[in-house]
Amino acid sequence: MARCSLTGFCYEPNQSMKIVQCWDDGVEDDIRLCELLRSFGAQATFNLNTGLHGTDRGSAWLFRGEKEVRKLAKSELVSVYEGFEIANHTLTHLSADKIDPAEWKREVLEGRARLEDLFGRRIAGFAYPFGHCPPHAVETVREAGHLYARTCANATPWFPPTDPMLLAADCYFLSPHFWERYALAKSSGAPAFYFWGHSYELCSEDDWKSFEEKLRRLDSDPDAEWGSLSGMFN
Repeated sequence: MARCSLTGFCYEPNQSMKIVQCWDDGVEDDIRLCELLRSFGAQATFNLNTGLHGTDRGSAWLFRGEKEVRKLAKSELVSVYEGFEIANHTLTHLSADKIDPAEWKREVLEGRARLEDLFGRRIAGFAYPFGHCPPHAVETVREAGHLYARTCANATPWFPPTDPMLLAADCYFLSPHFWERYALAKSSGAPAFYFWGHSYELCSEDDWKSFEEKLRRLDSDPDAEWGSLSGMFN
């Protein structure tokens, strides 16, 4: 297996391009999303904030002032995400540029520790809330032992990242340039195509149908295969 010594990223030369994805926030719509992903045998990472999950499902906010976004109950998390990767999204989704460094450190460390206790496994990945990642926040995430940390930046190809703690993705799942980015990743010989999203943005049956067709098209590509993000790091 080849390795980029700077980033720890691992891949096999000339292998099929991996399709990797992650989803944020641990919301009720993830139940349907997980079922859909399983139907295609697709791998994914879910970025969670354990401090925001209560005994029961709870309303978090209104998306676009209309759709109620509901957080899953804490007791549901292990069963809902069975078979998928879990990553740290901090304890309570506070932005690194809005709190002091000591509070940020607690958000990172306690968020990861609670996830490891709940799921009984190592939590390797991280996603910055709102994509905000000032230098002190990046170093805290690194020192906590995460293998990578995703920003909200886009870059095609995103490999090799100059710093795995400042990981870009190819695009958001609803990007109008999704297939353009996908084609660019393939033509550039990139080892992976990486997209991310929030399942609560699938607001209608037409939205779900469109996303299912997107998954079907990805799944049918003979030159690509589903992969996990943490599996590409040392």
